[in-house]
Amino acid sequence: MSTLTFHSLVRPAAAGVFAALACCCIATFFAPLAMAEPGKWRAEGWKTDFSRTTVDLGEILSGGPPKDAIPAIDEPRFRPVAEIDDLTDKEPVVSLSVGADARAYPRRILIWHEIVNDVVGGKPVAVIYCPLCNSAVVFERKVDKTTLDFGTTGKLRHSALVMYDRQTESWWQQFTDEAITGAMVGKTLEVLPAGLEAFGDFKARRAGGRVLVPNDPSLRRYGENPYVGYDTAERPFLFRGELPTNINPMARVVAVRDGGTVHAVSLALLREKKAIDINGIRLTWQDGQASALDSRRLAKGRDVGTVVATRQDGGGMQADVPYDVTFAFAFHAFHPDIDIRQK
Repeated sequence: MSTLTFHSLVRPAAAGVFAALACCCIATFFAPLAMAEPGKWRAEGWKTDFSRTTVDLGEILSGGPPKDAIPAIDEPRFRPVAEIDDLTDKEPVVSLSVGADARAYPRRILIWHEIVNDVVGGKPVAVIYCPLCNSAVVFERKVDKTTLDFGTTGKLRHSALVMYDRQTESWWQQFTDEAITGAMVGKTLEVLPAGLEAFGDFKARRAGGRVLVPNDPSLRRYGENPYVGYDTAERPFLFRGELPTNINPMARVVAVRDGGTVHAVSLALLREKKAIDINGIRLTWQDGQASALDSRRLAKGRDVGTVVATRQDGGGMQADVPYDVTFAFAFHAFHPDIDIRQK
């Protein structure tokens, strides 16, 4: 979940927001944080069954905004790709295709809302972006025949989004796809193959696709980045875990899901090699996609390129594979025993 301060999220970002974030981070590091306490959370109005948990609840911190202060989008609006004139070709989007239904979710919108509850090709999905760990994934929202709707808790674990479902108020770790406390504890969400690409690439591939647009364009300064310079910061925000020692904590890492196995490759290596094969999965990199967490205007972000992950079946057809491009500190926090390939 993305959090600077409550005011930086409910009001448009101003110059120096990231400096304020850094000061907040320093103050947090030295001051005793209000540790995650079920009693305090219940006083906030949570009906979650915190007696059921798979994690140390002390690892969950308040990110600043309260429940749903970062508002999920529940009734998304779309326009045909041909009608979109305010996105540059290099702007980053999360794309999803289910059958003939192809949609793009611009990060200029996701960065302010983090969650989009949608139905694509008849399939209920959640498109989720956590700016603080730079993780963007798409889940199917159906668990045990129940369709869930997700919102933001205002909490972080390892500087990564903790979301909740409105049906049971269970809390879910977006980074690991699982419910970590509440009635749904131990349940997991199915991750769907999605594209993390430039708008121009989506437009070229899916001329008949649709693009998410703001329900209220005046609600936020869409197109502006409230985390200016975050992806080149010295350390992550509100992170108290162990940082990796053999790679820059803020370096981008490509994480590929291969059944129950996760593979990781540094983006720098993939950028150098252009293509890497891992256990039958081919990763490729090409330039042309702007970082959402660099410049004040997303369209002006430095070029971090686009990754594609595919597996070739026995008939020679290529199938997309779920993957993510996240920060090294987050990958290390949730997968400490998995080496990040760097050569």
